[in-house]
Amino acid sequence: MPAVFLKDRSLLFVSGAEAQSFLQNLITTDITALGADEARPGALLTPQGKILFDFMIWQDGDGYMIETDAGQRDSLLKRLTMYKLRAAVTLAPSTEEGVTVCWGEDAEGSQGVRGSQGVRDSRFAKAGITLIRRPGKHGDGKEALYDALRISHGIVTSGSDFALQDAFPHDVLMDFNGGLSFRKGCYVGQEVVSRMQHRGTARRRVVTVSAATALPETGTEITAGGKPVGTLGSVEGGSGLAIVRIDRAGAAMAVGTPLLAGETPVSLVLPAWSGLVFPASADEANA
Repeated sequence: MPAVFLKDRSLLFVSGAEAQSFLQNLITTDITALGADEARPGALLTPQGKILFDFMIWQDGDGYMIETDAGQRDSLLKRLTMYKLRAAVTLAPSTEEGVTVCWGEDAEGSQGVRGSQGVRDSRFAKAGITLIRRPGKHGDGKEALYDALRISHGIVTSGSDFALQDAFPHDVLMDFNGGLSFRKGCYVGQEVVSRMQHRGTARRRVVTVSAATALPETGTEITAGGKPVGTLGSVEGGSGLAIVRIDRAGAAMAVGTPLLAGETPVSLVLPAWSGLVFPASADEANA
């Protein structure tokens, strides 16, 4: 596969004597567990536990590189600065613009190499794919190839698949992809997501969507028996992603009620790497 340049990604560098403790007490990711060549997903939450900013984070020298959507970077920098107070931390936009991703044979030479040669994306690793993220432009593959890979493995991105401040980390499978810690102690929104985890109340989950024909546009409602179960996110032809109520979808599937994205019949599958299954009934969903 060719290397794909993602022009709409931006980078923010966090350094200083207290960089690790600053981030550890603020974001969802356990950065003390980061491998030297590993990029993990993460989020800064609202006090109510919803995703305010989402990103990838990895070690870079004595600091940490945060990769986020270009439209989020300045607002994320402003929010981190607000939390900084007198901490010995330096926050600065990176001079690199955009990020290149490669996988398959193109990733083999970069596997296990940190820094300028790239870092392994832990989300794809969960799905058995070695995908390397590298700051800057180092390829000219079509972005649709990367989107198709994301979709096939149930890996979402904000904007296309969910709206910021509208989704909990559980909704986007951060409890399974390495981006959400339940052991490291307090951070913003931690109490809410920990309660969801321990009570098992997460019902909205990412699914892959497939159809015999082209799927309708992003934002189309998915229904079962005329009742909404979720919303279509990223779409590439007859494949897509959605965040759905798996209790409602599972109950519909159990009795053979058709699932529709707009007027298009669809099938839904939970990502295999998550280990999740659809509840077959309301009783099972509430068990």
